[in-house]
Amino acid sequence: MQKQDIRSMLPEELESALVAMGEQKFRAKQIFQWLGRGVVSFDEMTNLSVPLRNKLAAAFTLAVPTLLAKQVSKEDGTIKYLWAMEDGNTVETVLMRYHHGNTVCISTQIGCRMGCTFCASTIGGLVRNLEPSEMLNQVLFTAKDSGQLISNIVLMGIGEPLDNLDNVLRFLKLVNHPDGLNIGMRHITLSTSGMVEEIDKLGLHNVQLTLSVSLHAPDDKTRNQLVPTNRKAGVDALMAACKRYFERTGRRVSFEYAMIDGVNDTKEHLEHLVKRMQHAGGHLNLIPLNPIAERTLGPSGKSNLDTFTETLRQRGINVTVRRSLGGDIDASCGQLRRRREKERVT
Repeated sequence: MQKQDIRSMLPEELESALVAMGEQKFRAKQIFQWLGRGVVSFDEMTNLSVPLRNKLAAAFTLAVPTLLAKQVSKEDGTIKYLWAMEDGNTVETVLMRYHHGNTVCISTQIGCRMGCTFCASTIGGLVRNLEPSEMLNQVLFTAKDSGQLISNIVLMGIGEPLDNLDNVLRFLKLVNHPDGLNIGMRHITLSTSGMVEEIDKLGLHNVQLTLSVSLHAPDDKTRNQLVPTNRKAGVDALMAACKRYFERTGRRVSFEYAMIDGVNDTKEHLEHLVKRMQHAGGHLNLIPLNPIAERTLGPSGKSNLDTFTETLRQRGINVTVRRSLGGDIDASCGQLRRRREKERVT
């Protein structure tokens, strides 16, 4: 019989499994609490009997990541981790410190198939989806290694969360559970490249997280170039899906816009963006592009960024410029993993 991944199991599933093993249901809560503390062995569950611990070890796997690399920014204390999964594949996690608490940015896939032209994560394509336990472990073991309490989570690392929706939904239940990390949904942000059908599916679950859409262009011609998946539905359909999401959940969508020199930062783009955002009703976050070695795209100049910001504000748009963190380390998502993969090949 194939062993089950115990850290991906919900308490009620643990209860059923324990009853089938001839054990009492209340043990499930104890086990779930241990799992939420980031134990690496069943032997650490000291309030369980040795025979029960042996049963668990025989029936379940306990996924534990291996720390391969760690970069700490001297500028702002941001920490980037490279973890190896049990099959040897790697993912990145970033711990960012803000005045409102510590935020961990996690990956949801190994690689990515979205093909965005400014992103290192998608180079090499999608390898596989991450399991719920592998997402949870990024939060648990980042907290353990750093010694920091995690108050916020962003699903904005390697991969497209909505391309792994079932596993992401289970992860959200695990991390939100009061007997686990008990991180509230309103402290969680999910970032998507804009998968229209999946945005609708997520809306049906009515999870009260913040949905962040990587817009990056207000028109189909430019967005098709930057975000190839836009060709499937287009910007009009994406914005309509965002409106439906708000109507179903009551949660306004936020939008990300990477400022790319000469690509999406012209006066025409600005005027089109203003019109889009006036009808969207959400928050817009302008992001100075982090250049990566494999791409030729560069960030917009400061004057252009300032022009966008001031014009949007004058036209009544709720806009901010994202503060750049980790500038002296592999700041862009996927860079550290990409560099490690290159070193393995050479």
